[in-house]
Amino acid sequence: MPRSPLNRRQFMQKSAVTGAAVAAAGAVGAPAAQAAQPEKCRTKTWSFSILGTTDLHSHVFDWDYYKDAAYSDAKGNSVGVARVATLIKEQRKAKGEEKVLLVDAGDIIQGTSLAYYFARVAPITEKGGPKHPMAVAMNHMRYDAAALGNHEFNYGIDTLRKFEKQCRFPLLGANALDAKTLKPAFQPYAVKRIRVPGAPDIKVGILGLTNPGIALWDKDNVSGKMVFPGLVEQAKKFVPRLRALGCDVVFLTDHSGLDGSSSYGDELPYVENASNLVAQQVPGIDAILVGHTHVEVPSYTVKNEETGEDVLLSEPYCWGYRLSVFDFEVELVRGQWKVTKKTATTLDPKNVDEDPEIRKLLEADHELVVKYVNTAVGTCTADLSAADSCWKDVPIMDFIHQVQIDSVKAGLSTADAALPLISVAAPFSRTADIPQGSVTIKDIAGLYIYDNTLYGKKLTGVQLKDYLEYAAKYYHQVPGGTKVDTATLTNANSFWDYMYDTAAGVDYEIDIAQPEGSRIKNLSYAGKPVADDQVFVVAVNNYRANGGSGYPHIAAAEIAYSSTNEIRQLMIDYVTAKKTLDPADFADVNWKLTQGGTPVF
Repeated sequence: MPRSPLNRRQFMQKSAVTGAAVAAAGAVGAPAAQAAQPEKCRTKTWSFSILGTTDLHSHVFDWDYYKDAAYSDAKGNSVGVARVATLIKEQRKAKGEEKVLLVDAGDIIQGTSLAYYFARVAPITEKGGPKHPMAVAMNHMRYDAAALGNHEFNYGIDTLRKFEKQCRFPLLGANALDAKTLKPAFQPYAVKRIRVPGAPDIKVGILGLTNPGIALWDKDNVSGKMVFPGLVEQAKKFVPRLRALGCDVVFLTDHSGLDGSSSYGDELPYVENASNLVAQQVPGIDAILVGHTHVEVPSYTVKNEETGEDVLLSEPYCWGYRLSVFDFEVELVRGQWKVTKKTATTLDPKNVDEDPEIRKLLEADHELVVKYVNTAVGTCTADLSAADSCWKDVPIMDFIHQVQIDSVKAGLSTADAALPLISVAAPFSRTADIPQGSVTIKDIAGLYIYDNTLYGKKLTGVQLKDYLEYAAKYYHQVPGGTKVDTATLTNANSFWDYMYDTAAGVDYEIDIAQPEGSRIKNLSYAGKPVADDQVFVVAVNNYRANGGSGYPHIAAAEIAYSSTNEIRQLMIDYVTAKKTLDPADFADVNWKLTQGGTPVF
């Protein structure tokens, strides 16, 4: 389905209003009713907590829309904010409602069929349209603030702005700047007051930082409208401002991991996972809620190199798997609160019940989505499994390639249509399966889980080989004569499944006995070796086309085709039009793993 990004005039008007609001009212929040403070303080110490979620990706209930069943995994996790809400209620009851703040670290409105439904099928942007279920849930849970995640931008700025309006808490992004004014396009921070009887309020400054990778991953939605400088650079500007406002505690919510790595190589001058660098290089920070990398880090400490003070970090996994709990103890020293102790941990919600109030609020929305994903769109002549897709050419991956090739072919100019056309795509889910017989929307959505759009980009033969060599670093080296174990074969170099591309339309071998950079063998097209200067049109998703995962050449390559149609919807349309999904109709794919020239499988 086509996107409808906000036009520049609308965007600038919204940005101007947002910027003014930051200065006028949005940055500092106070209790609804403040009693006059007594002249003499009776309390010298106090404690409070900040609870944190991240990467919820529109998981409301403990449900898997791709399987049409309650969520389950090998570790026994549960998902959804409905369970997390119960933990939050318990924390507030145990510690006192006025002593608990609730914060999120981003990636809220994308990631499930429910998210897609309210962005594309029944969009919240329509006049008189519905409220986003995540806004309803998070408002009910009384969030105090949330950072912008990179996936907030997947459906365009207009959808994000509408979601922002529906939230009764600010979406923070100190490094999401208006491209023209270079001022924050969203509220950069909030200041919350914790009431202390007989003493001054504790002022907690919450600074939100998002991921610089948005400039690459959602280039089509943000180019010319927003820019995203580094987290360290913007924290150095805003942390002193929060301290100048009299904040006793400075808390960051970062949609950025904590290992200093970047998945996009040198495509951007800013680090993708920079929370540890922020803690180390920016003085004045007490703690950071970390997001983006979908890992659990209950408690992690980084020493600030300027002050020598410890900065406390915690990341609560994703999808509502965990809840981070930051506990602070403070002491009143000469009229100002000082942190004397801070700890962090994570709580697991799997053993608590879902919040019945959230169930009541959103049950109808959930049922709409269940009905939608179970809509039949065609049939399939065979069971297509993705279980072996990370080391074998399997028909279910050929399906993705076929749809990409057909879609790009239909949109090429006459001159570009004369060039050889190939496709690259990643095995997003090893659990995906399109069954023999009836095929539903959920079967296809489970195979292509991201909201990517489609490009056709031109690469030469030598560039294509570089591209495939880069993909081949996904495999661990396995010397000839050594048994290949699929359990340990893949994900070398922290190269995850979504980062690994296979190609259709060319034949090639990946020799896993060879070192990285020397693995692609016998690369050919139409039975002939690929020449270094031979030009190909490569069908590729927008994430990869714009530099996602750091593949060589592709981001700078000439564009032969682009579309706002999402690949998943193109796949649904393909099955709907064909009526029958038959592997015999799929793209000619011929890649294989070898060991010293001997096929592995």
